[in-house]
Amino acid sequence: MTQLTLALVAHDAKKDDMAEFVAMHENDIRPFTLFATGTTGGRVMERCPSLSVTRLKSGPLGGDQQIGAMIAEGKVDALFFFVDPLSPHPHDVDVKALMRLALVYNIPMALNRATAERLIETFRR
Repeated sequence: MTQLTLALVAHDAKKDDMAEFVAMHENDIRPFTLFATGTTGGRVMERCPSLSVTRLKSGPLGGDQQIGAMIAEGKVDALFFFVDPLSPHPHDVDVKALMRLALVYNIPMALNRATAERLIETFRR
């Protein structure tokens, strides 16, 4: 079986939630090739030092676009993007473009913890 690739992105108010989620599911996530935007990847690596995470640029500095390009190239199998719907985001255009690409390329995308929990369940099978 081919190793799957999981991209991790989280808005500022959700970065700790992402790190906690990954720590709770570390054994399920370990088989994935992991990519993350800069700060999110840093938080995940602090919380789960045994995981190998390739950190891209910070979201506002192009990390969202890097992941979008990977999706367009068929290099991402799932996207976990913990969104903070209550805060303004100066790079909202990039965020929407990333979400649009996940939709266009039919990539499973979890925008909150509840959906990510459900996707993790499917990966266990």
